[in-house]
Amino acid sequence: MWKVPKSSGETMDSFKTVLRFLTDQKATIGYGFMAILTIGGERIFSMVSFNCPCNHGQNFAYGITFLLGPAIVLFTVGLFVSSRLWRLYTGCCLNPMKLCPRANCMGCCTALLRVLGGACVAPIMWLCVALLNGTFYECAVSGLDDNLVVPLLCKNKTKLCRDELARVPCGRSRLPTDENMELLLMFRAQSQILGWTIIIISAVVGLIGTCYKNCRSQVSYLQLTFWKRYMEKEREKFDTYASEYATKLADRNLKSFFENNTPEAFPFPNHRAWEEVSALYTFTRSEQYYSTLQRYVERNDRDYAPEKRPVLDVEHGLEMT
Repeated sequence: MWKVPKSSGETMDSFKTVLRFLTDQKATIGYGFMAILTIGGERIFSMVSFNCPCNHGQNFAYGITFLLGPAIVLFTVGLFVSSRLWRLYTGCCLNPMKLCPRANCMGCCTALLRVLGGACVAPIMWLCVALLNGTFYECAVSGLDDNLVVPLLCKNKTKLCRDELARVPCGRSRLPTDENMELLLMFRAQSQILGWTIIIISAVVGLIGTCYKNCRSQVSYLQLTFWKRYMEKEREKFDTYASEYATKLADRNLKSFFENNTPEAFPFPNHRAWEEVSALYTFTRSEQYYSTLQRYVERNDRDYAPEKRPVLDVEHGLEMT
């Protein structure tokens, strides 16, 4: 029997369903993509760049650099691309109260913890993948010369173990083959145990943090879901409006310049308005708003005065209106 083809309406509904699912799961998809990149990056580092020197004086520094160096770089990049951090930090040197608006120190600390937590995702992924592979850990541990650690590593081994430990990862030690393989397997087991420990601790901490945040929430689950959706839509619309208004303002200024005439009046928020809508917002029962923008536009004492032409204060290097 012939199958009846789907109508264009049904096809569009199916497409919208898939698109909605991808949008709802974009955080999960993003973390999955990040994990794939981390695994690929670790494999490239291991096969192409990494080459353990097999020297007592260099193994530990070399191995720990490859293990922790990329994690530190990823953490720094995570902070650098965090819009929440720059929203909280921008201008705080001139006005320290911007860090804790309305003396809300708890909200400020919560925001900083979220920033640090988001920046830690990629470094933790890197550490877990690198430790589960074990190559960097083998090199680092074999270069230890501590009187407490080395005897534990060389327990029940020949006397050559301490002197040849640094050459074990390269397979160039003078130890018996079985003993060399036993040390390699021990290093790899320790590395993988450490990697799984970090994964378990991260998962437990994430679960506890999420439970605590939801338990302390002042709104219901459905309202919290609506709040998140609203914030996403507001950010999307803000980018669209900002692009449109920036284009209009640029056109107006260029037109005035090239036609050598007085520019047309252009309604624009003043400096105080920008400051208020840029602050981080914490939901409270006393204010039924979902963002600083909504709180600002619904204020009764809102300042409708347009922005004046900025004048550069040469003495202090600030723009004054």
